[in-house]
Amino acid sequence: MTGSNNELKLRREERDQSRVDSLILKDELKACSRSKRSLSQRLCETKTNMLAIISKYQEELNLATAHEHKVANEYARVYAEKEARGRVIDSLHQEATIWMDRFALTLNGSQELPRLLDKAKAMADTYSTPEEIHGLLSYCQHMIDLMAHIIRNR
Repeated sequence: MTGSNNELKLRREERDQSRVDSLILKDELKACSRSKRSLSQRLCETKTNMLAIISKYQEELNLATAHEHKVANEYARVYAEKEARGRVIDSLHQEATIWMDRFALTLNGSQELPRLLDKAKAMADTYSTPEEIHGLLSYCQHMIDLMAHIIRNR
């Protein structure tokens, strides 16, 4: 009987150990399940946070792109304005050159303008003329001298 008791005792110990192992495995399975749910929840929260961050940066990118387009359009407008002003300046320069050439021809080809100015000065000196007339005649002489200087140094 002792052999049979030992065998029963052994079987009971194995069964008890099996139950203990089974309980331990069930507890570990429950812990794994809780951990899985927790990880799943955190993953979902992380995904939501990441989508919010991506959305925020997409908005900032859109604003930066809109600003870039605005700056590019402003640059194009300013550049076109600069080009238009350059054409006006070139046109005015050509017109001024034409007038200087005509004045040079008049000044060099004929001494008519200086002669007329000398005649006007002589009349102003002969008659009693206001100081403003003398100032005007001096200004005219200065302008003739200045234009002659400009023409010589072109």
